Amino acid sequence: MTTRTTPESASPAPLLDLQVLVVAVRRRRRLWGSMALIGLLLGVAMAVLMPPPPTATTKLLVAHQEDQPNDPGTLIRTDAALLQTTRIADQALRSLGSREKPEEFMKDYEGVGLTNNLLRIDVAGDSDAEAVARARALADAFVADHVRRIREAANAESKALLDQRDRLRADLAQVDKAIGEGSAENGPKVSANMESLFARRAELTSQISDFGRRAAEARIGTPRLIAGTQIVDAPRAVRHSLPRTAAMNAAIGLALGLALGLAVAAVGAVVADRPVLRREIAANLGASVIAELPRRSPRLWQRRRARAARTRLTASLARTVRGSAGAVSLLELGSARATTGIALDLAGALAADGPVAVIDGLPGLPLTHRRPKPEDPTVVSAERAASVPHQQRRLGVGSVAPGTAWTDLQHLGTRTVLVVRAGHGSAAWLHTVARHLADQRIAVIGVVLIDPDPADRTDGTLWDGPHAAPRGEGERPARPNGTGRRKAERLPMWAARVPDNDDQEGR
Repeated sequence: MTTRTTPESASPAPLLDLQVLVVAVRRRRRLWGSMALIGLLLGVAMAVLMPPPPTATTKLLVAHQEDQPNDPGTLIRTDAALLQTTRIADQALRSLGSREKPEEFMKDYEGVGLTNNLLRIDVAGDSDAEAVARARALADAFVADHVRRIREAANAESKALLDQRDRLRADLAQVDKAIGEGSAENGPKVSANMESLFARRAELTSQISDFGRRAAEARIGTPRLIAGTQIVDAPRAVRHSLPRTAAMNAAIGLALGLALGLAVAAVGAVVADRPVLRREIAANLGASVIAELPRRSPRLWQRRRARAARTRLTASLARTVRGSAGAVSLLELGSARATTGIALDLAGALAADGPVAVIDGLPGLPLTHRRPKPEDPTVVSAERAASVPHQQRRLGVGSVAPGTAWTDLQHLGTRTVLVVRAGHGSAAWLHTVARHLADQRIAVIGVVLIDPDPADRTDGTLWDGPHAAPRGEGERPARPNGTGRRKAERLPMWAARVPDNDDQEGR
């Protein structure tokens, strides 16, 4: 029995692919790394160029008549707000003999409630001595204002109680007078009236005594509150450490710069929509990734592996070109330098079978204008391609970057290998490239990916199963580029991937 593989139903694309976003942000590490470094340097520069002004601090113990164990800090916050008033600022300036405006002076200090009864005052000045003097003047002004308010409140309460006591005494005098006048009369009604008068006199006497006691207590509690409000920590200058401040500012600048850089990189990756993963590039171009090469020169210990991968790619492309009936071209997108190197290597490998002419269709004609070497193949520009003999093998090199003359690409070759740099073109442009190549009836053999992501584990091979019968050697069914998944054309070539590090090579 023979099983048949059918294409899976297309699932809706997610609104935001986290894997793609992480890869795109990681590839833009230069951006957010630079912004983090800039933030660090700005933090250090602020600490050096903008040092904090001389500052003095003092602590006050503030006693309140309404103190409660469960007070949430409302009273001490009220004291901190009262400290930021022009009345206290004006009293402190008068004691200092300064002509500065209270509104301006209020900008140089602040009060912070540490506990329900502990207030800290921080004052800035032109020098440490001036800051200490300002802190002492502010503390004395606040204590004096607090004591005055306590005394005024106690005096007002005591006066109210004494006034009420005096009114009760006047009522008591009226009751005593009524009792004296009624003692000479006799009769049942007089006796009942006298009893009510005596009861009223007793009540008034008790109330008078109570109001007198409360007035005395109001005055007795005032000295306790006055003594409880005092300076518990004498004003002293705050020493600022430049290395410590610079380190703190550098850490804050580093964190802010890193956060801003990551946000910019993430937003830019989402807005630009530049595919990086193999599966995305293959799906957008409608062709499989057949090889991967680094963009920059590899490290010293990776050069041998890079040369081996380059050799495998050249041999694979040479077999493909030999088995192709028509001309083959290399079209670059964001990787002109790598494309010219691959073209020269491929032309050198094909030179063993006969003369090869490289048709230079790149913008600026970098192959035509380069200084030729004795072993280099013949290079002609696209305008002079007609002068190349028909029996000579041709290898076209062109570009599919924005501004390409699409009708000229068919003269470079009817079959092409796309050399694409990961993250260079947007998804919309990759679709445009596939659509134009399909319109020109240029078949895409495969994609060579330049500068792949080291952590990319996705599959860049498009495969729908063996729907077509085996064809002769070198024959491949024509297909529209970018309009569907790639049918089984031939045995897939393994991607010549260059490991970027030793761990990846071990995996």
